[in-house]
Amino acid sequence: MVWPLSSPSPDFSSRSFVNQQPLPLASGPQVKDFADFNGIPSWSKQLDSDLARDFKLVAYDLRGHGLSDKPNDGYTDSKVWADDLKAVLDELQLDNAVLVGWSYGTLVILDYIRHYGEDGIGGSNMVGGVSKLGSDEAMAVLTPEFISLVPGFFSEDPDEGKRSLGELIRLCFAKRLSDVAFNAMLEQSVSVPYYVRQGLLSRAFDNDDLLPKLQKPVLITHGAKDAVVKTAAAEQHKSAIPKAELHMVENAGHAAFWDDAANYNARLRTFCESL
Repeated sequence: MVWPLSSPSPDFSSRSFVNQQPLPLASGPQVKDFADFNGIPSWSKQLDSDLARDFKLVAYDLRGHGLSDKPNDGYTDSKVWADDLKAVLDELQLDNAVLVGWSYGTLVILDYIRHYGEDGIGGSNMVGGVSKLGSDEAMAVLTPEFISLVPGFFSEDPDEGKRSLGELIRLCFAKRLSDVAFNAMLEQSVSVPYYVRQGLLSRAFDNDDLLPKLQKPVLITHGAKDAVVKTAAAEQHKSAIPKAELHMVENAGHAAFWDDAANYNARLRTFCESL
């Protein structure tokens, strides 16, 4: 795996910067990691772990994030999100990949499955995920602390946006971040323009009709101390998805893969090896 961000492929429908590994790979499923507002630095405890020895790990910046393009529109279109992910999978020839989505990333996984089905993937890992937006039911699984920050995400005032994003980062972790990690994540977050954040959170849709139809295995990971998405969301997903297993991570927050990386990595490894 190459840790620096590589140059994008000109064939991508939306230019995406990707981490990937050119070394010989062990046999087995491929893990596809992608992130939310906090970008690729959030996944360093997976990309730099022994998972990379046995699996091909890929991380890319979502449209509007990090070093990917930041067009003015397309953020409310499910097909666009699905096409972006398909472009990465196709370009890197990732077959039978395990899709890993954190928070908003779960919505992108469901966008992909809705438009392209599950034939090309091995399974998925929903981490602190939600399945719908823009309704009272969707809001019910979000914490008041997170909801209170949304006006700042939408603000055109850079200082207000930065303050709200900083509070979001703190809200995501049950354990205090080092100054270096916090500043790296904040830098990634403020690189996302306000109009992208507006588009992301202005979607109104519901994927709950899709959940009972999922045929590939799903690992649901949720921090027991998640201060962004309530644990009720994970429980609802577990009851709705036929082949789902729930991993509730004690002493971890919204970013369970960071707060307890060893536990998360071990369970992800077990899940992938079972496919």
